[in-house]
Amino acid sequence: MDYLSIALAKGRIANKAINILKDCGINFTDYENSRKLIFEDKSSKTRIILVKADDVPIYVESGVADVGIVGKDTILESDSNVYEIMDLGFGRCNFVVAALKDFCYRKGKKLKVATKYPKVAREYFIKKKEPVDIIKLNGSVELAPIVGISDVIVDIVETGTTLKENGLVVLEEICPISARLISNKVSFKNKSEDIKNLADCFGRQRDEKDICK
Repeated sequence: MDYLSIALAKGRIANKAINILKDCGINFTDYENSRKLIFEDKSSKTRIILVKADDVPIYVESGVADVGIVGKDTILESDSNVYEIMDLGFGRCNFVVAALKDFCYRKGKKLKVATKYPKVAREYFIKKKEPVDIIKLNGSVELAPIVGISDVIVDIVETGTTLKENGLVVLEEICPISARLISNKVSFKNKSEDIKNLADCFGRQRDEKDICK
C-alpha cells in the first residue's frame, strides 16, 4: 500500500489539520518540537509534508503530494491545475478592499491598489469595470495608503484589528475564504478510497466540533 502524501501550509493550518488527523487516529508523534519537514504515520500509511502556503498547490499539482490543505486565498491567487474537494471550515477570513477613513473615491479616477494578491485584486476590479493600477507588495500592505503609495488595499482580514490600529476601514468585502482540501487529479483517480476516507475524517470533525475558533 502506497503512502497518502499531504502537503500542509506551515503554521496555524498545519497545526489544526494535524490535531484533526489525530482525532481520526492518524498520529505524527514526533511533530511537536521538531524542525523536520516530513512526518509519517506508518500504521495509516499517511505522510505529511510541511511547505509554505504558496507552494502547497505546486506540490499537489506536480504529484509530489496527493492532496494538500491550504487557504482559499492561495488557491485563488494560484493558477495550479488541481481539484478543490471541500471547505474544511477553519481559517476563516475575508478578502476586503480597505482604505484610510477619510478616503474619498472619485468615480472615473484610476485607483492605485496595493496588495499581496494581484490576481485576486485585478479580477475583482475588472468585474467592477473600474480602472486600477495594481502595486504588488510582499508585506505590511496596511502601510501603503498611509505613506501614499496607494489609494486602497486588497488584503485578508480576520478580526479587523490591524486595519483599525492603522486608521483603515473596510470599504467592500470581496469574498469569504477558509482552509480547503485540494487534490492532484491523477491521485484523485488512483487513490480515490484513501482521499475519500481523508475527506470523511475532516467532514466528521467539522460537523462534530466548532473548529472555526
